[in-house]
Amino acid sequence: MNNKTNIVLIGMPSCGKSVTGVVLAKILNKKFVDGDLLIQERAGKGLQAIINEDGIDAFKKLEEEVLGSIDVTNAVIATGGSAVYYDSAMQHLKKDGIILYIDVPIEDIKKRLRNIKTRGVAMGKGQTLDDLYALRKPLYEKYAELTVKSSNKQSMEDTVEDILNKLLSK
Repeated sequence: MNNKTNIVLIGMPSCGKSVTGVVLAKILNKKFVDGDLLIQERAGKGLQAIINEDGIDAFKKLEEEVLGSIDVTNAVIATGGSAVYYDSAMQHLKKDGIILYIDVPIEDIKKRLRNIKTRGVAMGKGQTLDDLYALRKPLYEKYAELTVKSSNKQSMEDTVEDILNKLLSK
């Protein structure tokens, strides 16, 4: 794995970063770090509460700070879907991590993401999930060192197996 000890998962909300990350960490005997949980811990409140009470800009500033301060080795790191907005944070994570994009079609994301208004997704007023996907997909592709396609037609275990195969072939 190129002497990098971390695996950094990026992708849209509901692509499976956290669930897949936990299983991947267990299989690879690594720690698991969830960027969204670190943000909540630092703020002392949930992601949606940060957005509602402090505003989207404050949320993004906090997210960038938290991602840029992650200092772990031998870990699987699940970032929030908006991590790719912050080049400095992505470069920081890339120093000791392989950036792996879990690519899920927008149709599947829409079926999975039912709680978009309460989940803490970094969306601007009037922005749709399609808008978010169109904005973020090129950023995911820009930062990804590896990409694994996933969909509602396969299990989480299939996605983990695909990730392991990609990591072994790197």
